[in-house]
Amino acid sequence: MVTERSDGVVAALRASLPEQRLITAPDSVARYAHDEAEWAPYGQPAAVVRVSSTDEVVTVVRAAAEAGVAVVPRGAGSGLSGGANALDGCVMISFESMNSILEVNTAEQLAVVQPGVINDEFRSACLEHGAWYPPDPASSPWSTLGGNVATNAGGVCCVKYGVTRDYVLGMEAVLGSGEVVRLGRRTAKGVTGYDLCGLFVGSEGTLGVITEITVKLRPGTRAPERTVVGAFDSLVDAGAAVSEVTASGVVPSALELLDGQTLRAVDEWKNMGLSSEAEVLLLGRSDAPGAAGEQEVETLLSCFDKGGARWSTHSTDQHEADALFAARRLAYPALERLGPLLTEDVCVPRAAVPEMLSRIERAARRHDTRIGNIAHAGDGNLHPLIITPAGDDAARQRAQRAFHDIVDDAIALGGTVTGEHGVGLLKRKGLHAELSPTVVGMHEAVKNALDPAGIFNPGKVFGAPHD
Repeated sequence: MVTERSDGVVAALRASLPEQRLITAPDSVARYAHDEAEWAPYGQPAAVVRVSSTDEVVTVVRAAAEAGVAVVPRGAGSGLSGGANALDGCVMISFESMNSILEVNTAEQLAVVQPGVINDEFRSACLEHGAWYPPDPASSPWSTLGGNVATNAGGVCCVKYGVTRDYVLGMEAVLGSGEVVRLGRRTAKGVTGYDLCGLFVGSEGTLGVITEITVKLRPGTRAPERTVVGAFDSLVDAGAAVSEVTASGVVPSALELLDGQTLRAVDEWKNMGLSSEAEVLLLGRSDAPGAAGEQEVETLLSCFDKGGARWSTHSTDQHEADALFAARRLAYPALERLGPLLTEDVCVPRAAVPEMLSRIERAARRHDTRIGNIAHAGDGNLHPLIITPAGDDAARQRAQRAFHDIVDDAIALGGTVTGEHGVGLLKRKGLHAELSPTVVGMHEAVKNALDPAGIFNPGKVFGAPHD
């Protein structure tokens, strides 16, 4: 639905930007209208602007603010919460043309990138310089650094190496006033003023438009990884093994869980023979060098056995280690083949992982809903994948009830409604259940200060809850 105000801002942009930047044809605009969040609502944007510079972002923001039209920033559209979904009559800013790696500085162990840079391409470029950028979300082959920063993305190795926020040193951003600001720093340390750079990480495009990102890097030389795998008869047993790992003090470079639903889906697709081996697999990794790595592997094996593993083993070389993790990489697309997926993203204290997994199973039974579980089990970040047959509205409603029960259970266990996917549209109800009204008010005060016209991704994160 394009309004008179939208027509006005489109005309202003057409007059001030190169013709090729602006997309208004309905069929072309439609492919930018939503992310990968199943059942999250979306509208019809008035235009998509494929910006090529910070100056062009300023032009868009000022025109939108003057007209009172919403601005929705968009990376690759790989999000799972509806955070990048269009609003009727909005202007979407696409960063697909702002995709340059501006600097890789190994002396200072940092890099400077534009927001449209693809995660995997950036990580590969860093390795060519002998450096490593750890955050590795499952969407890394296609998600952008700008989108990763907007949602504070995590990934498999974040249990040991941290999430996106831990690596963002600074940024350039355009505020609601149209002003361009630089936040953060390039130095290893710095405590001048509030951490406004950190505030923007995970803000989901609601505070401003990020146009450049400075991240810190790690040395690229790492010890060969060893993978430990344990087969379990139940989610609860696997959860107990996770608790044993936590209590041991070992911090693996990854600790991932795949349940029977997921293993069967992978087998149906790739015939890997996994589901005949166990109802649940735990995959642990150690990248510690030498004897320390060998000791970590032995500790992980012992923890798996104490948790009740049917069997456990470890890789003998890098090729075998990678092969054991292949099922984890295939899990999401394998389940997606079975029908629309509503992807959960709750995080609980690691000691609560067994109970949370048990509650997820109960929610599936209670609502007659098929749920596959994959998890970054090492930090308590669980991803129940709720599967529904295409076109079955009754199943969709049952799935949504299970979704809300899982959110409620995570909060009840001292957890959070989203560990890495963001609030977007799908978790607004959960946010208001997790945060007190006073704390919500603090967030809204920050939003109003930085976006006085209220144009940046309105309705997302703190909007009215979506049921």
